[in-house]
This record gives sequence, C-alpha cells and structure tokens, in this order.
Amino acid sequence: MRLRTSSEQSGGVFSYSNDRMDKMNASIIGLVNQKGGTGKTTTCVNLGIDLAREGKKVLIADCDPQGSATISLGHSQPDALPVTLSDLMGKVLNDEPISPGEGILHHEEGVDILPANITLAGMEVSLVNAMSRETTLKQVLANFSKGYDHILLDCGPSLGMLTINALSAADRIIIPVQAQYLSAKGVEQLLATVARVKRNINHKLHIDGVLLTMVDSRTNNSREIASLLRSTYGSRIKVFDTEIPRSVRAAEISAEGKSIFAHDPAGKVAQAYHALTKEVLQLERQRQKHQSDLIR
Repeated sequence: MRLRTSSEQSGGVFSYSNDRMDKMNASIIGLVNQKGGTGKTTTCVNLGIDLAREGKKVLIADCDPQGSATISLGHSQPDALPVTLSDLMGKVLNDEPISPGEGILHHEEGVDILPANITLAGMEVSLVNAMSRETTLKQVLANFSKGYDHILLDCGPSLGMLTINALSAADRIIIPVQAQYLSAKGVEQLLATVARVKRNINHKLHIDGVLLTMVDSRTNNSREIASLLRSTYGSRIKVFDTEIPRSVRAAEISAEGKSIFAHDPAGKVAQAYHALTKEVLQLERQRQKHQSDLIR
C-alpha cells in the first residue's frame, strides 16, 4: 500500500493584497480537510479550549454551514441565532461596518465563538461573483484579531470558496486525518490547494502539520496508515507526534456542549489533546524565535 505524491499545481484565479489586514495580531489556525469525519471540529473545539486553559484568549470561528462547532459549544439550534458568521461576511460584501464584538458568543470553558448556521451555504454561493471573494473572511476577522491570541477556524468538508477564504485568512493550518487509507489519500489534493493559495493569495500560509485522529492502536490497519503517512509526508511536512485515539467518550461530547476536558479530564483523549496543545505552542515559539533571529 502506497500513497502517491504530486508536485504543486500551478495556476489559479486567486489574487489579493491588503496591507491593513496583514497587520492582524492573533495567530489564526485553520483546521482543514476536505474529507468529512476526520475530527476537525472535535480538534478545533478541544484545542481551542485547552489553549484557553493555558491562559490564551481564543476565538473559534465556525466556517462550516453545518454549524458543527457551534453545536459542539452548546448552541444546539444554530439556525435560531440572531447573528452568525454569514451575517458578518454579508456586511463586508456590502461595505457595512461591523460593531465591536458583534455576533460573538462566550462559552463557559473560556473560549469565544463566532457561530455559523445553514445561511453560510448561501453566503458561499454569493461569494462566487463577489469582489475580493477569497478574502471576505479575512476582512471579518480583522475586526476581532486584536482581542485574541489565537483564532481557530473550523472548516467544512470541502475545498469550496469558504475553505479558500479560511486558507486566505490563516497563518497556519492543521490537517486532521483519520487513520484510514482513503482519508490519507485525500491529503494530496488538499496540499495542492494549499500550495495554490500560498502562491497566489496568502504567502505567509504555513502547514503546522498532519494530525492523526481516531487512531485505534489495537488494529494493524491504523498502525500501517500512521506509518504510511509519516513515511510519505514526513520529509515535506510535519506529522504531529501526538495521535488522537478513538474513543466513545470523545464522540459523546458534541451532544453535551462541552470539551473532553470537562467530560473526561483524566481520559486518554484529553491527555492526547493536551499533548497536541503543547506541540502547537512549541511550534509557535520556534517560529517566533526564528523571526526574531531574522530581525537581528
């Protein structure tokens, strides 16, 4: 069993530049994979809450019309929310101002959320013919960035215009990949899209790494896929040392509107997500040190 890699694809219609938006302060991390069921939302929510537990001020922006992160953070009826990400993106398209804190909801575990619902699907259609269509989300986030250390983007299972917006806004991305062969095969298509966005829109975009999720260490298949991903991509991009184990308890937390740290703080999934948080912060420190060395 082997994964084939391809060279970066060229071309594309993406282009944009805005000096004001380049001055945003928060570190923006996208959780991206065009395949569903890879643990993007679970990772986004638990990484965000654990960053808050580490003393960081965190905003989770739900960029998925299914509203998965919104539901996971306790808003079981996202369609009833008065203001969502779609409304704010609409304001940007209409050149209307966004009020401070508009649409932001607070979760009891210390994170804020910019929620989403099904109206975001209609916004994706509207973006197709809009000016600056790839950077509308970035313009929304520019209104909030100075108030946060980290903004996490929970992306939907597609490589459509909303995901392009997320890649355009992000400084870094994490790619959650389920430890299954078909899930791993899809990484190459995502990497090609990331390369196009980096080349044409967002030159600062970095891949923090691939995160293996729902790993069942008892099965040969999971172990083989983990080994395959590390051998195939390890020389090009980081594959996180942390692996998120499969767990029934992790699957229960979305319905409860809380994180794994509140639901099962001593469990193996909570320990794994805390280890991931440590890795993410370590990467951030290394990047900051490298930038400081360059300035000197």
